[in-house]
Amino acid sequence: MNHNESKKSTPPTTWLDKFITCLIAPHLREEVLGDLHERFALRARRLGESKARQHYWRDVLTYLRPSNIKRKPTVQEFPNTYSYSPLMIRNYFKIAFRNLQRNKAYAFINVLGLALSMTCGILIFTLVNYHLNFDNFHKNSDRIYRIVTEMHRENVSYDRSVPAPLGKVFRDEHSFGEKTARIATFTNRLITLKKGNELIKLKETEGIAFTEPSFFDIFNYPLLQGNKNTVLAEPNTAILTEKLAKKYFGDENPIGKEFWLGNRIVFTVTGILKDLPPNTDRKTEIYVSYPTLKSYNSWLASDDSWGGIDDAMQCFTLLRPNVSATQAENAMAPYPKKYRPNSKNVHHYKLQPLADIHFSALYDGSMDKQNLWILSIIGFFLIITACVNFINLATAQALKRSKEVGVRKVLGGFKGQLFGQFITETAIISAVSIVMAILLSFLILPYANNFFGSQMSLNLFSDSQSALFIIALGVIVTFFAGSYPGLILAGFQPVIALKGKLSHQTIGGFNTRRALIVTQFAISQVLIIGMVVIIKQMQYAKQSDLGFDKDAIVMVQVGADSTDVKMKSLKHDLSTIAGVEKISLCRAAPSSNNVWTNSIQFDNQTEQVNFGTNMKATDEAYLSTFDLELVAGRNLFPSDSVKEFLVNETFTRKLNFSSPEKAIGKTIAANGGSMTGPIVGIVKDFHDLSFHEEINAVALTTNKGDYSNYAIKLNMANAKTTLAAIEKAWTAKFPDQIFEYEFLDESIAQFYETEERFLSLMTLFSFIAIFIGCLGLYGLVSFMAAQKTKEIGIRKVLGSSLSQILWIFGKEFARLILVAFFIAAPIAWWAMNNWLQDFEFRIEMNVWIFLSAILTTLLIAALTVAYQAMQAALMNPVKSLKTE
Repeated sequence: MNHNESKKSTPPTTWLDKFITCLIAPHLREEVLGDLHERFALRARRLGESKARQHYWRDVLTYLRPSNIKRKPTVQEFPNTYSYSPLMIRNYFKIAFRNLQRNKAYAFINVLGLALSMTCGILIFTLVNYHLNFDNFHKNSDRIYRIVTEMHRENVSYDRSVPAPLGKVFRDEHSFGEKTARIATFTNRLITLKKGNELIKLKETEGIAFTEPSFFDIFNYPLLQGNKNTVLAEPNTAILTEKLAKKYFGDENPIGKEFWLGNRIVFTVTGILKDLPPNTDRKTEIYVSYPTLKSYNSWLASDDSWGGIDDAMQCFTLLRPNVSATQAENAMAPYPKKYRPNSKNVHHYKLQPLADIHFSALYDGSMDKQNLWILSIIGFFLIITACVNFINLATAQALKRSKEVGVRKVLGGFKGQLFGQFITETAIISAVSIVMAILLSFLILPYANNFFGSQMSLNLFSDSQSALFIIALGVIVTFFAGSYPGLILAGFQPVIALKGKLSHQTIGGFNTRRALIVTQFAISQVLIIGMVVIIKQMQYAKQSDLGFDKDAIVMVQVGADSTDVKMKSLKHDLSTIAGVEKISLCRAAPSSNNVWTNSIQFDNQTEQVNFGTNMKATDEAYLSTFDLELVAGRNLFPSDSVKEFLVNETFTRKLNFSSPEKAIGKTIAANGGSMTGPIVGIVKDFHDLSFHEEINAVALTTNKGDYSNYAIKLNMANAKTTLAAIEKAWTAKFPDQIFEYEFLDESIAQFYETEERFLSLMTLFSFIAIFIGCLGLYGLVSFMAAQKTKEIGIRKVLGSSLSQILWIFGKEFARLILVAFFIAAPIAWWAMNNWLQDFEFRIEMNVWIFLSAILTTLLIAALTVAYQAMQAALMNPVKSLKTE
């Protein structure tokens, strides 16, 4: 073989080719450039590259003749009547199908990558669209507001509820609201039905709502039966949704039927409500007359209960036209001084728009808009990753199609026709991918609904937004993924293409593909780093010492109609069960969402302290049951009422005691002075809420009227038998109620339910991004193997080892992944550092988190590259060095 022939000479195409391209007539450009490059290559072999470059200048000038510069009419360059005729379009599809059938692996990889990313895109769009349309069906929704509370103490806190009398005062004293309604919702309530001698017990998770009739003037929840003006006018009346009426009374007419709340209060059904739509935050299906609240919770029903806020109570108003939220807020500004003059917990009452309720994290919105943005961005990047993967594979395949393009151009094919041909192939792949994505979306949607606790639906025929999104997705993907490879194929010069002498630059060389691979792996590594950070934070939250024992403790509710005698009797019965190690009566576990924040007066002072105290009603066994540690003083003595207090270390720090012991003996007055007693002990700090919150000041005291749970420490060796015995003893005391229990560790895990859900999504999306990225990597290594066939053959002949040849591929991709990492690392650090700010107790992002991401990526990339690289390295050099 002549060595000079194997040496490739590159013509000075930098600006000379651009210069002549601008001047030469379009229909002659490819022919002239082909002749120039061919002459340059011949001279370079005979005279050397330096002299060939000198002759190249002269050759360029010889072509600048008037006949060459004169331009043909544009209409003759691209005869649209021919390019886009039905016959030609049919031909495009025919050739496209043949090409895809010949390259099944190429088609399969592209369809798989695009289908996965499009499935994610469709499902994310469905989720985002579902949440953005919450409560948008109410008439005058732009004038509907919820009155909420800002509480200014040591810090500012926010509550979606208001003091119970506020709604009445706002309605009576001001005319800003066209309609104002209070609604008190109690979840997880026992409903009983009596059918003959049979007692049917039902647990309604969404509970029951004591509702003022004007609520249904504000919101569009239509009645199917009953008069809206009278259904809830009388005490002990109720309306049910269609679904619930069917559940309770079957096919019988529900009007006039009765049911009981907690075996205490009887209600008569006076109306039937149309089933609630899935896109509303109002899930309660039982609405009862507001005056009956007096029988259920007299304090909350009182017009004087300004002293505190119950999470059950909410107030909504429909403002009159041309009345602003600011006007209404200013009208309520004097309320705190007027109705809460001595409270250090200074309230500010604000109006929250209906459109903000679903998304506001401050006021317990069910979906933070930030999460929707994050999911949308991830979906967008997954689609970009799949398109980048398609471009990589398509350009790698371009070598195989160079002669096809050359022949078609020689036979009269135009650039526009060749571009249209490739776009057609891309459109077919996109169409197949969309069909697969839609099928996958329908299959996955039920699991997604279960995962998110939602009621999403995908209706392509009735939901125009979903249909338009899918059509737009297909068109955008087709042109974004297909345009670059199409332009490259259409731009091949026929002479060079037919000779098989295409260079890297001709087919969108390495730099472009490197950039695409870097983009893919930067996205993948951002997702991996995010996933690792969430895993570490969740491990930290679950495995850290909370300051109390949460394992093997089961929480059992005290019966709804329990008396003091019955409570103590059941506690004794439960303590005798084999497997029960300890038992305590309490309001709630040390860490619980059941929070009673109280303003207290300390050491006989007339003014309240400027911080809230989390009050916990407990008996004397509470410390030993939860293994809480006393750092000073003693435990509570047995008592049925408030006699003395235990406080935590944070409580003493907020009062500026130099040591906890100095707080012992000081007096606490809580709940407006109705709970008074000395501090007898200091408990070591424990987490009373999730790691999202700081540790609050906590006070523990005995008070039988506030006990609502049995905390039972079990021996887990025979937990099943023990729980059955506990249920039997409990049911014997409360036969007309439903026995329920919950393990404390599972209850605490619910604090992080949103984060766990987000972690699952990040894991899934990371896997998909890496998988699609590996497909792109496979495309690039295929391209490299094809380009370096002769180089590898020469290296093997000259004695290169297998490892040295493999390193040719390895170093290329290692470099790309490192570049991707240096791009991804700061982005991931910024994003996850912001995410961690939501936790008061959080991990520090260290170098190992980032190293784990890059090592994982390198390992996966190495496995992807290894197969194709080994094939190229093991090829017989005799075969690889053969020339056609």
